[in-house]
Amino acid sequence: MDCKQAVSLMHNLLDDDLERSCALDLKEHMLACPACRERFRQLEETEQLLYGFNHRLQPTTDELTERIMSVIPKPKKQSAMFKWVRRHPAITVAAVFVLVMMTSALSMWNADKQLLVKGQQLDGVVIQDNKVIVPNGKVVKGDLTIHNGLAEVYGEVEGNVTVVDGKVYQASTAHITGSVQQIDEAMSWIWYQISSLFPGNATAP
Repeated sequence: MDCKQAVSLMHNLLDDDLERSCALDLKEHMLACPACRERFRQLEETEQLLYGFNHRLQPTTDELTERIMSVIPKPKKQSAMFKWVRRHPAITVAAVFVLVMMTSALSMWNADKQLLVKGQQLDGVVIQDNKVIVPNGKVVKGDLTIHNGLAEVYGEVEGNVTVVDGKVYQASTAHITGSVQQIDEAMSWIWYQISSLFPGNATAP
């Protein structure tokens, strides 16, 4: 066997794809030929490097599964509050309504400290600075509501008198057919605003 034929059979020997007699002839030639023996050694090292490289590139089933699972986005966990809201929609709506009402009432409470007078007939009412006066002999028909002021009643009011963030003074000659409410605290004001939406409810605490 010459060197050219030996080189052509080296790959088959590495792949264990040679007949026994041919493989023995090739091995005898390489024992006697240093050049072919060196060539076969280099070829064998190259095959081993390629095998190791390919083996590293091919992950195991567990490794492949782990890589795939790490790429898949994880589902977002819903917070306990969000779950509670979804289970109790009616309570949530009511809570939001109360919160909006409280925020609106507080903003109204803090926004404007100017004197404000509300009533159906205010012809006989006298306003001096921060005072709202119902003179003796005068009749106010309907409710009278005063914000940020002092109410002095000497005459008659055919209805309720409500003073928010102020005071009420009733003279001995005063006659008020309805109730008299004096609201000095923000929470009482909120309760007054809410209860005014539902006539017949309890008055402010």
